[in-house]
Amino acid sequence: MSKSTMSARFRRVDVDEYDENKFVDEEDGGENQLGPDEAEVDSLIRQGNLMEALQAVLKNPPINTKNQNVKDRAEGLVLKVLSAFKSSDIEKGVQSLDKNGVDLLMKYIYKGFEKPSENSSAVLLQWHEKALAAGGVGSIVRVLTARKTV
Repeated sequence: MSKSTMSARFRRVDVDEYDENKFVDEEDGGENQLGPDEAEVDSLIRQGNLMEALQAVLKNPPINTKNQNVKDRAEGLVLKVLSAFKSSDIEKGVQSLDKNGVDLLMKYIYKGFEKPSENSSAVLLQWHEKALAAGGVGSIVRVLTARKTV
């Protein structure tokens, strides 16, 4: 028998470390994420600059934070901006977003579907139609399979 077969070095490798089904929650420093700036978004809505308000509300999403209050506040602010748009301006708003922006918008749309309020479902369905046209089915798949939620 050779000497190398008696070695115990191979036992020091942690095989569980390489298991693809082992889930480790990634900490990305989400504790300091405060979400979109509410004062800036409100002032843009009052000025009637809805395109800029949409960009501002999607600029700093609280994806990595575990603070549910921050996520709920951001969701309410996004719904407020989406409700302020006229039906004819929704398509222009969606077209002003890049691919990641459309995916983030879809995340907020589906989050809004989870907790419907008065008239929010109709507004969200209009936005969903336009976001689906811009992002395609791939956008829906990316949102539904994403581990990090808004």
